[in-house]
Amino acid sequence: MNQYKVQVASAEHLHLAEAICLEMEESAKARGTGIAKRSPQYLRDKINEGKAIIAIDDNGAFVGFCYIETWEHGKFVANSGLIVKPEWRKYGVAKAVKAKAFELSRSKYPDAKIIGITTSLAVMKINSELGYEPTTFSELPVDDAFWKGCQSCVNYDVLSRTDRKHCLCTGMIFDPEWEKKAKQREAEALVTSESEPARGNWDFLKDVKVLERLLSIKEKMFLKMAERSKERKLRRGIA
Repeated sequence: MNQYKVQVASAEHLHLAEAICLEMEESAKARGTGIAKRSPQYLRDKINEGKAIIAIDDNGAFVGFCYIETWEHGKFVANSGLIVKPEWRKYGVAKAVKAKAFELSRSKYPDAKIIGITTSLAVMKINSELGYEPTTFSELPVDDAFWKGCQSCVNYDVLSRTDRKHCLCTGMIFDPEWEKKAKQREAEALVTSESEPARGNWDFLKDVKVLERLLSIKEKMFLKMAERSKERKLRRGIA
């Protein structure tokens, strides 16, 4: 019962691209926020490039999926399109798929910053366990192709109005330089027996209430902005 296998997707999984795309669309509708809309062929390309992770059940049906994207010549990497079929949620599939994608990203692009944007507290928790920390949008790629994936989200107008500085999503980042510096401090400590305090990971559980309040404030603020914009358009129409 509830057995699944997580692996790098290969040619044998190409036929599942249609079902994965359909599940992404249904999930976006149910949540009211967008997963970047991708075509089945786009997912097939990612699979053929060895840049996709899939979880399958004992019958070979997909239960979870995500893929790797890069920007700015490999400076940034994102594990995008995370999706888990509803009946398989609560079994750790999302966490397992994300962990495998994170591992693959670090293997293929060891010097890249791994990034993501999400409104899901569950995804934030998974990311924090992998070593991500919250970041401002200014630290994310400036490449238009990165932000194009947000166009299918219902909140895209918020992102556009704020010139890509704010949205309901929270930006997150993992920088491999953090580990390099930590190892350097450890090496120095062995020589001198004196080291700086270790850099601790961001504590998601400690700050989750803060994130919930922040998300609530964002929603109220951007809702008011949308209402004012609508009122101005109506007044112009009357005039």
